[in-house]
Amino acid sequence: MRLRQRLLSPGRAAAPAATAPAPAAGTVPGPRDQETIRRYLPLVTPFGELIEHLYRAMFEQHPYLRGLFPDSMEFQRAHLERAFWFLIENLDRPDEIAAFCGRLGRDHRKLGVRPAHFAVFEAALAEGLRRGAGPGWVPELEEAWLRMIRFAVDAMVAGAEGAVGEPVSWNATVTGHELRRPGLAVLRVRTAEPFPYEAGQYASVESPALPHAWRPYSIACAPRPDGELEFHVRRTAPGGLSDVLVNRTRPGDALRLGPARGTAVLDGDPARDVLLVAGGTGWATAKALVEELAARRPAGRTAHLFLCARTLDDLYDTAAVAELERGRPWLRVVPVVDGRPGDPAAGSPAEAVARHGDWSGHVAYVSGPPAMVASVVERLAAAGTPAERLRHDPVGGPVPLAPRPVPVLV
Repeated sequence: MRLRQRLLSPGRAAAPAATAPAPAAGTVPGPRDQETIRRYLPLVTPFGELIEHLYRAMFEQHPYLRGLFPDSMEFQRAHLERAFWFLIENLDRPDEIAAFCGRLGRDHRKLGVRPAHFAVFEAALAEGLRRGAGPGWVPELEEAWLRMIRFAVDAMVAGAEGAVGEPVSWNATVTGHELRRPGLAVLRVRTAEPFPYEAGQYASVESPALPHAWRPYSIACAPRPDGELEFHVRRTAPGGLSDVLVNRTRPGDALRLGPARGTAVLDGDPARDVLLVAGGTGWATAKALVEELAARRPAGRTAHLFLCARTLDDLYDTAAVAELERGRPWLRVVPVVDGRPGDPAAGSPAEAVARHGDWSGHVAYVSGPPAMVASVVERLAAAGTPAERLRHDPVGGPVPLAPRPVPVLV
């Protein structure tokens, strides 16, 4: 194949409060709340202890809620910590928070979350703040936090209500399971009912072998007439959903899918060429976009695909790459493998992309490991690609990765 040929050349908890205290007047948080939360961050960070207090208080007061969560809470704790950082970092941008939390609200429907559960969460957070801050607790700290959380909750409830006509989830059957190499599988599934999505989107997946452990995976194909979907799954840790999907799932097994999400879909502007940068299983997103381009590409529009990997063996789908490239002169594939001496495409993906030209006039789609996505997007933005033409879904999944530590105001 041409591609391969090119490459070869916590403490004890007290009883939780029954209800969360009401915040100070005003329902929309803003810069003053952001300043207050930042000022008192040393009392409640790192967030691990606060989150431990929060969940302990919630489950002590309402044990039945434990059943809404997976057996392992590690992913959930990380998810909540990223959400806290996102809210704090964007508290002066309420529209951005509302959009983000609206998506979360739609997604939380499949977990069985109801509006009453959010009130319980508020009370548990208030208790967690008091336990975490200890003698440093002051009313304004709690009021700012609760104003922030209540604004987020209102947006989540609105998002859930706005999706009332949308199915909560789709039952699916595994139609194919291929282990491409140890720790990486390509799954094909078919849903019982039509599953609407666009090329470039992702869906959350759940297995009956690990209830409530939903994880997002990119859909590795454009919509097909037969309705079959494709997912590329890399095993990230023992005992988690990726382990189940890679090593314990077979054709005929049942899965559940959440609604398709994501905004990294094809731009409707036919005048602009496309840049795709994909690393690891981020190739799934790029593959779907290339398939869609092949089906409806406007005349004259070209695409450059930088396919990035740490080693040659990490390029697990070269046959599909070669098939997509065959007979399509408008598509150019540039393999990028770290550490290959003498290879002009070697090095970090960001460096390789920058060396190959000026992409400021393209629409760019970036998918792959969080660090790679962040570095490529930063490099493209610095080189003049406008933010509205840089397409990628939240780094780290439905909740963005925690940013650099927020400066504490004194």
